[in-house]
Order: sequence, then C-alpha cells, then structure tokens
Amino acid sequence: MHPIGMCFVREYSLLVNILLDTQIWLWSFLERRRIRKGLTEALEDPENQLWLSPVSVWETVVLFQKGNIQIASDPGIWIRQALAKGFVAEAALTHEIALHSRLIELPHQDPADRFIAATALVRGFALATSDKRLLNCRSIRTLPNR
Repeated sequence: MHPIGMCFVREYSLLVNILLDTQIWLWSFLERRRIRKGLTEALEDPENQLWLSPVSVWETVVLFQKGNIQIASDPGIWIRQALAKGFVAEAALTHEIALHSRLIELPHQDPADRFIAATALVRGFALATSDKRLLNCRSIRTLPNR
C-alpha cells in the first residue's frame, strides 16, 4: 500500500472514506431496499471505510421525537445497538468542521446538513446521500443514492 492523500493504492483500487448522511445510515438498518444498488456496492465493499458524524446521532433523536421515524425501542438504546454493530467509525467534530459548517455554500441553513457537509469537506470524505441539496454542493465529493 502506498499513501496517496487520504487514499491508499491496493492493486488498482482505492480505499474510499465514505461519510454516511443520516438518511443513508438510517436506511441501512430500517429500509435497506431504499439504498440503490450502486451505493450498496460501495457501502459493502470491504476496501472502503464508512464514517458517521455524531450529528447523525443527534438528528436521529430529533427525527424520532418529531415522529418522522419509527424505531422499535427507546432511541438511545436503538442508536447504541446500531453503533455497536461496528461498521461505521466516528467522524468526530472538530473546531475546523464547526467553522466550515457556517462557511460552506449550501442553499439552506439546516444545521445537521451543514455539519455533515463540513465534515465531508474537512476530512476529504465522499458523502453518501440522497439529499438533492447536498448532491448539488460543489464543495464536496458525493456518492449519490441513484
């Protein structure tokens, strides 16, 4: 393996760091069929590293409290169990991410989207998303769920 920026060469394939947006992470547990084949292949590729922002944990609780998602148990228990499955690493928030969350060009002010997009930007991750507003952000690399 030879380092190339944040990727590593492995016999002509690249390790891709993929940040899951909240919707993709939730669908991976609750509605797997909503994740399209191309994105599923990228998420299941053992050569790729999957990441999740703590903001997605916060957003999951908010979605549950608003009644926008149905989880069989207490959201805290469900989230801890989902995280314990260990297929995502924590993409911790940093001061730089917080700064970029306000500087990144997005057509809306949704704080979760801003933090998630800034995380992808600062860490150089590809963002797996279905959100058209995030897919149209030119500052970040995206893996569309299409």
